[in-house]
Amino acid sequence: MSEGAAAERDPGLQPERTRLAWRRTTLSGTVSAVLAVKTALHGGPSPTALVACALCCALWLGFLYLAHHRIRTLTSSDTPPPLVPRTAATAALCTVALAACGTALVF
Repeated sequence: MSEGAAAERDPGLQPERTRLAWRRTTLSGTVSAVLAVKTALHGGPSPTALVACALCCALWLGFLYLAHHRIRTLTSSDTPPPLVPRTAATAALCTVALAACGTALVF
């Protein structure tokens, strides 16, 4: 990369794109949790469906907390710190577990 290109780079764009990605992922998780609740309650709730629904909601709330914390960190300074591996792993685990619970409710 040339020296001129480095000077033209806007450091605010990457955190903004990352913040928007966290918001999109949170929205996707919200849709998944709402569909899980709808599926669990359709045709009369069973104990297994209610447990899976409660687990989906808990996972969604966990991911929502992590995403909100990261979005707040991204907007707090011009050069936000990198994502901590533990937070990244927890967010990925919540996402995969939410998808697994949603799949279990469908089948």
